[in-house]
Amino acid sequence: MDQREADVIVVGAGPGGAATAAFCAQRGLDVLLLEKAAFPRDKICGDGLTPRAVRMLTRLGIDTSESAGFLHTRGLRVYGGRTEPFELPWPELADFPDYGTTCPRMRFDDMLAGRAVQLGVHLITGANVSEPVLVGDRITGVRTDDGRTFRAPVVVAADGNSTRLAVAMGRQRDERRPMGVAVRAYFESPRHDDPWMESWLELWDGERGRSTQLPGYAWVFPMGDGRCNVGLGMLSSSPAFGRTDYRELMRTWLAATPPQWCFDEGHMVDRIRGAALPMALNRKPVYANGLLLVGDAGGMVNPFNGEGIDYSLEAAEMAAGAIAEARSRGVGSAAAERALAGYGTRIREGLGGYYRLGILFSRLIGNPRIMHLCTTYGLPRPMLMRFVNKLLANLTDEHDGDAFDHIINALTRIAPSA
Repeated sequence: MDQREADVIVVGAGPGGAATAAFCAQRGLDVLLLEKAAFPRDKICGDGLTPRAVRMLTRLGIDTSESAGFLHTRGLRVYGGRTEPFELPWPELADFPDYGTTCPRMRFDDMLAGRAVQLGVHLITGANVSEPVLVGDRITGVRTDDGRTFRAPVVVAADGNSTRLAVAMGRQRDERRPMGVAVRAYFESPRHDDPWMESWLELWDGERGRSTQLPGYAWVFPMGDGRCNVGLGMLSSSPAFGRTDYRELMRTWLAATPPQWCFDEGHMVDRIRGAALPMALNRKPVYANGLLLVGDAGGMVNPFNGEGIDYSLEAAEMAAGAIAEARSRGVGSAAAERALAGYGTRIREGLGGYYRLGILFSRLIGNPRIMHLCTTYGLPRPMLMRFVNKLLANLTDEHDGDAFDHIINALTRIAPSA
């Protein structure tokens, strides 16, 4: 029989939910992790993990070494402004490792959920949460569409962009915040073990400068297993957003890539699939009335680069800390409520200023003329690009960093929270 009561319920076993459950279990909490699907299951994602995400995996006790089967990436290879690309290594820092990695979500989510179970989390699959259980305006559990009820004094919504649970609790998306859309497919390719993650800031339907420039940006991430994850994205600040057939746009761009890369229909695995990218803390509050939002449910995708996994993992650790502190104070007490409210404070302090800068950035690059100026005159300047690489990937040392670290850290501190 399913366990029906716990210290905390986490709804959704994607990266944010599984990590929240795992971090809570590390802190001695009894955790129910509810997932509507069965593992392994796929999700639409670029599958690229920056050093920021790798650091969080280490905190969860997951071995990301090459001997454990992870392909390490050296940094970003950026196309834009000229035919030849620019290579931007991950910065060498005290606070972060100097490598990234890639991992398909089919494996990644299964691995994180498995780690949570190892730590004592009760994972229940086939549990499609349909509504909150309320006492007054406070959530005290959830109900699934097959009639089961699960109860806990604290609930975490990690159920993705559509976040049925948060919407049922009155948390609506802020339409003023940027949104992204991305499509991707896997291709069997000889480039599968390339040590660089690629970003294409200019897309052409033929030879660069002699064909039509397409809207959006693209990526090629090596998976190390014979495949590349190839995708294309667009921000809501782009004039073409919402008026574009993204799958057809991707096919047009892919047709112009070198044939030896094998990014064609004959080498495509499965099909082109798409997903929305909720950015810049677009659903608030991230805590109220017993419900915490983590990951896409809280719009935690980075507006600078479309990354979501690393911030889901960081928010998971913050949420677990707040929940454990609340339990120690006596859930339901005023002191416990202050601890839970502290989660929102930590999110604002940790991400709010940086995401505010990201909102401004997304508005700028949505203008094709500004993007053209950036790629033409910015990319060829190594010093500037080293700064931009740190800014866009959010990779700086908090203490004793270089001048770029101090500038970026200062900007994120003084920017009003998103």
